[in-house]
Amino acid sequence: MLKETIKLNMNEMPYLPPEKVIAAAEKGLLELNRYTNPEDLELLRELLAEYSGVNKENIILGPGSDLLLREIVQIFSRNRKIVMLSPSFLPTVRSAKQFANKLVSIRLSPPDFKLNQEVLINELNEASLLIIDNPNNPTGKVFLDRETVGSILKDENVLFVIDEAYYEFSGVTFADMIKDCPNLAITRSMDKAFSLAGARIGYIIAGNSFLKELSSFYIYLPQSSLYAAREAMKNPGYMRNNIEKIVEEKERVWKKLHKLKVNVYRTSTNFLLIKTEIPDIAGMLKDIGVLISDLSNQISPGFIRVSIGKPEENDIFIKEYMNFFDLFNHNSEK
Repeated sequence: MLKETIKLNMNEMPYLPPEKVIAAAEKGLLELNRYTNPEDLELLRELLAEYSGVNKENIILGPGSDLLLREIVQIFSRNRKIVMLSPSFLPTVRSAKQFANKLVSIRLSPPDFKLNQEVLINELNEASLLIIDNPNNPTGKVFLDRETVGSILKDENVLFVIDEAYYEFSGVTFADMIKDCPNLAITRSMDKAFSLAGARIGYIIAGNSFLKELSSFYIYLPQSSLYAAREAMKNPGYMRNNIEKIVEEKERVWKKLHKLKVNVYRTSTNFLLIKTEIPDIAGMLKDIGVLISDLSNQISPGFIRVSIGKPEENDIFIKEYMNFFDLFNHNSEK
């Protein structure tokens, strides 16, 4: 059993934000007896709008992109069919199952997880709410391009939500299409790239068709979260440096696992997807203090998702994984 648990299961950034961001969060603690100042909320909206290249009026704040996605599903699924990919971001799937009158999931099948765009387009034959996480969680693949998105948005009966939680890792965004596409909304998070998972700051870049219903969705964020997010947006350089470190480390880990004959997929996120033959590998690693995500209930048995941590954490995962791999092969040969 390891002295400290290694958390590679939640796709968190392993690095703390800089001291200025932490100090800003601590400042917020001194105002816990007060509601958030609306002017501070507006400043964060302005910073996010500038960062995203959109108007401030298109930014809607919330306590995490998962809850914002839940709000979208609850509001816009009333008279619409929900169309999603399978697998997708699990909290959104749960919300869709709870609120949808009709839910269609387009299967992404291993080993290639290819999206059949013809099947997708054919499902949009009635008023629909289409939700796609791009890059996809848990496969880590980018499925959308500008031509496909533009083609879908031509149909005014389709409301299209793109979850860009991993935008900073993939570099793929459709935020600039918001001004011309009222039926487009993009959800993002500061949890990942900005090292603020504990602050829970999410936002929607919403087209006008979404703003009509979401305009009353106004929330008072916690003081510490707001102050930290505001400071982070004023000094985003640390985020970019951390992204570079994670991308380089992900490539190193991929090469090492690939060299060891592990079936590991390339991704456009901060995690890797692995297909393994070792039964209950997630459970065995958990027993020794290494947490990874078991995807048996989302894809099929044998698939696991591993977040990229610090180099020393990743090396421990690789070492322990290979120990179990050797043990599995030894027992299989008996």
